[in-house]
Amino acid sequence: MKYSEMYNYLKDAVCYDKSMVNLDIASQLINCDFESHNYKILPGEEEYVCKKHNFPIHKGYNYENTMGIPNEILDVHDSEIIENQKFQYHIFKPVKPGKSNEIILLFHGFNEKHWNKYLPWAKRLLEQTGKTIVLFPIAFHMNRAPHEWSNRRLMFQESEQRKKNFLNVICSSLFNAAISARLQSKPHRLFWSGLQTFYDVIQLVEQIRKGNHPVINSEATIDIFAYSIGSLLAQILLMNNPNGYFTNTKLCMFCGGAVFNRTSPVSNFILDSEANVSLYSFVLEHLESHLKKDSRLNHYLIEHPEGLDFLSMLNFKTMRAAREDKFRKLAKQVLAITLEKDAVMPSYEVVNTLQGTFRDIPIEIRNLDFPYDYKHEDPFPAIPFLEEKVNSCFDEVFNLASGFLK
Repeated sequence: MKYSEMYNYLKDAVCYDKSMVNLDIASQLINCDFESHNYKILPGEEEYVCKKHNFPIHKGYNYENTMGIPNEILDVHDSEIIENQKFQYHIFKPVKPGKSNEIILLFHGFNEKHWNKYLPWAKRLLEQTGKTIVLFPIAFHMNRAPHEWSNRRLMFQESEQRKKNFLNVICSSLFNAAISARLQSKPHRLFWSGLQTFYDVIQLVEQIRKGNHPVINSEATIDIFAYSIGSLLAQILLMNNPNGYFTNTKLCMFCGGAVFNRTSPVSNFILDSEANVSLYSFVLEHLESHLKKDSRLNHYLIEHPEGLDFLSMLNFKTMRAAREDKFRKLAKQVLAITLEKDAVMPSYEVVNTLQGTFRDIPIEIRNLDFPYDYKHEDPFPAIPFLEEKVNSCFDEVFNLASGFLK
């Protein structure tokens, strides 16, 4: 089945209201419920306890809304958002008896609202590798965010208000209004939602290893296909390798892999310019001073090894030796596929990060260029007059990915 046919078919065939849906004679979709044990790490709690060190932690610095503008829809306590506590993740599984012995975790990009783009990706990976594909959402993305944040009327109003409040804003749209307002007002949310997602993935892996997963074998191999910001999550998982869960994991990254400050996320579909400035100011220019004020954030980023790995992926010049040493040890486990005209995740910055300052890290990077106008957010547009070209490029990417992950 060609890409556009697969995209349109799966968009209609997939149903999230049933526990299981047969997609065809060879594959099925299984919807699994997940209840995060880690949401109380998020801003909004009265008291905090570090599970690893088993002691109370000071509540931390009380960040003001840096926009100075109240927002009833978006300026909420993150730890109280029910959709982020209890949600579904989705599994593409071969139709055969017994639990799956091989899985591929699929991580999506930044500011994603629905899985439609990724359904053909999951289906093709399943077909070509024979492995079960697990589509797991990042905190406050996909179905882990309140419906209001995807309400077009409300978000159009939010975007228009942002244009009035910030006259020089670039790329404000109804698609990025929610995440832009949230991160501009309190940019430390990037760390807490990232850490929660990291711990949620570990929670899923532990469920599998304990033999408690309904469709995945306790000894199943675990590989990863990651796109865009999902690559950052995957990199930290492999760099940290908690309990040796990812010792033999292969990671294929598509349009991802660069450190945070070498990306350009200002886009109608990702972040507007005001949010980007606020985020970069917090994460890159003033993080050290924020860590002195916020003892809780300091604890998780400095005293936890996963926090240190997170820190090493923020700034190209910071902790470079430690970061590159880890990538050197992971070299045989990683493949990166980049796109020549990707303006959000430039291919040369992926090379700089993964192969190192002196190009002495032997991570394989395949840089491709497609014979049509594409963008980071939509590398495979389902447009009829581009069908043949898009199908050929889709095949090229997933032949590489499947060959590596198989």
